[in-house]
Amino acid sequence: MKRVLLSFACVAVLVGCAQKSNEPVSKLTEAQRDTALSRSDLPGSAAVGRAFDAADQAKDHATKVDSLPQ
Repeated sequence: MKRVLLSFACVAVLVGCAQKSNEPVSKLTEAQRDTALSRSDLPGSAAVGRAFDAADQAKDHATKVDSLPQ
């Protein structure tokens, strides 16, 4: 019984000391994740889509204003 507990403790220590990967879990950008969220059936996902639309409209408006001749 003591051997089993000692073996379990050794395995737990080795697993805890294992090298961890620095790679992100997902390779999607933030915009890609938000777009996927806005297309899902989760509650509030439609609001995310509307927020993206509003941000795009504001960006387009700012581009037009910035390109006006002075």
